[in-house]
Amino acid sequence: MRQRNRGRVALAAVAAMCAAAALPGQAYAAGEDTAYTFAPGAKTVSGAEVSTEASALTPGSVYKSSIRRGEKLYYRLNLDAKTDAYVSAVAVPRDGGQVAYGDGIKVSIRDSTDRQCSSQDARFESAEFPRPIAAYAYRNVEKDSSTCQEAGTYNVLIERESKATSSPGEWDLELRHESEPQLKSAGSMPTEAPENWPSASPEPPTAAPQKRSGGTSYYNATSLDTGEWRDDIAPGQTRFYRVPVDWGQQIFVTADLSNNNASDEYIGNALAMSLDNPAHGHVDDVSPLSYSGKPASVSLDPLPPVAYENRYASTSSVSAMRFAGWYYLSVTLSPKVAKSYGARAIPLVLKIKVEGEAETSPYAGGTGTFSVTQNDRDMAKSGRSDPEAARSNTMRAVGVAGISAGAVLVLGLGVWTLLARRRAVPDPMGPAAMAGPEAFAAAQAPAGPAVPPGSNGPGGGGQPPYGGPPQAR
Repeated sequence: MRQRNRGRVALAAVAAMCAAAALPGQAYAAGEDTAYTFAPGAKTVSGAEVSTEASALTPGSVYKSSIRRGEKLYYRLNLDAKTDAYVSAVAVPRDGGQVAYGDGIKVSIRDSTDRQCSSQDARFESAEFPRPIAAYAYRNVEKDSSTCQEAGTYNVLIERESKATSSPGEWDLELRHESEPQLKSAGSMPTEAPENWPSASPEPPTAAPQKRSGGTSYYNATSLDTGEWRDDIAPGQTRFYRVPVDWGQQIFVTADLSNNNASDEYIGNALAMSLDNPAHGHVDDVSPLSYSGKPASVSLDPLPPVAYENRYASTSSVSAMRFAGWYYLSVTLSPKVAKSYGARAIPLVLKIKVEGEAETSPYAGGTGTFSVTQNDRDMAKSGRSDPEAARSNTMRAVGVAGISAGAVLVLGLGVWTLLARRRAVPDPMGPAAMAGPEAFAAAQAPAGPAVPPGSNGPGGGGQPPYGGPPQAR
C-alpha cells in the first residue's frame, strides 16, 4: 500500500509536467490559417424566422449561429428598466465566397411592439472581397426618451442582404450580448456630445518596428500598444489586433504595406482596415488602399477621446467611442493581390499611438469589458492575446501543482525512511518481549547464516522485506 501511494505521488508530479508540455501552442502563425477562429466557449444557437420562437441571449455570453441570403432572424433579450444592453454580430462568409458592393448585415434591437431601439449596418462596399465584418445595436436607458425604456422582452433582428451575383452560401455569425455597468452618478454626466476635441495626428512612433503576428479573430487578437509593429499578411488573409484605450484617451492608427518587386500592376481596393469598439460595434474604417507593388500607406481618420457622452453624437464614428476597453483592428489583404504578386505574404507595419492621460471611470462597481486594467496594459506591452494569457496562467498553476507534488513526494519518502528505521529497532513491548525473557533474548541474538540465493530471504533474489526499497538484480 505504501509503495502504491508513493507511486501515485510520483505519477502526479509526472502528470503535472506532462500537462505543461502538452499545452497547445499559438493557434496561428504568420502566413498561415486564414480561417476565422470562433471563441471556444461559444454556444450554438439558431435564429428564428418567427419572433415568438426566438432563443434568448444572456449577458456576458458568446454564441455561434448562421444566416442565409435574404434571411431575417430573431433572437430574444430579457432586459430590465435600468441597464444599457449591447448585442453585436460578426458575419463571416464561408469558404471565401464571392461578395459584392452593398452585401452585408443589419443588426437592430426592437421592443415588443417592433419599435426600433437602434441599428447598425456592416457592409463590404468598395472592398469587394470576403472577410469578417461586425455591427452592433443597443438599448440605452435615457431619462428623456419614451422608446425602449421598459423592462421586458426585446428582439434582436439580424438581416442579411446579398446580391444575386454573390455566393449564396451561409454566413457564420458570432453573437455577443454585453450589459453596460451602472453609472456612479447618472445626474452628473453630460448629456451632449463634445463639439471640440484634438484632431491633429500626433508624431508617429520613432522606435524600430517590433514583430507581432496578428490573430485570426476577435477571440485571439494580438495585443498592441503605442509603437510600430511589423507583421506579414497574405492575400485573402485577415489579421486581428487589439489596443487598450482608456477614458480620455485617443487612438491613432496607420498601416504601411511594403513593396513587392514581383509586379507593378495596379490593384484598386487592395487593403481594408477597420476599427471596432469593446462591444464589437463598428467605429470606422479606411478608404481601401490601392497597391501597385510600391510602398503604400493609409490611416484612420482622427477619432475623439473616449468619453461616456460621445454616445449622444450624431456621427456614428464619434458615438462608438463611448467606453474604455479593448479596441479591435482588423486588416485584410485582397485575394486579388495573389494573381499579380503571388501568394506569399507581404510585410505590413502598423503604427499605433494612444494619446492622453487615463481618466477615472464613470461606472460604479465592476466594469468588466468596459475598462482598461493594469493587466490589460501589461498584455499590450508583451503582445499576448487572451488565449496566450490563459495558457500562461495554466502553466503557472501547473508549475505550482508540480512543485506541490514534488514536495509531497519528498515528504512521503521521508516518512517511509522514518518508518523503516523504526522497524529496524525491536519494540521492547513487542511480541518477543511479551513471550518471556528467553524469547526476547533470542530475538536480540546475532543473525544466523545467510539464506541461500534463490530463496525469499534478504540475501536471495526474491522480494524485498515489507516496506523496504526494491533490491537491485
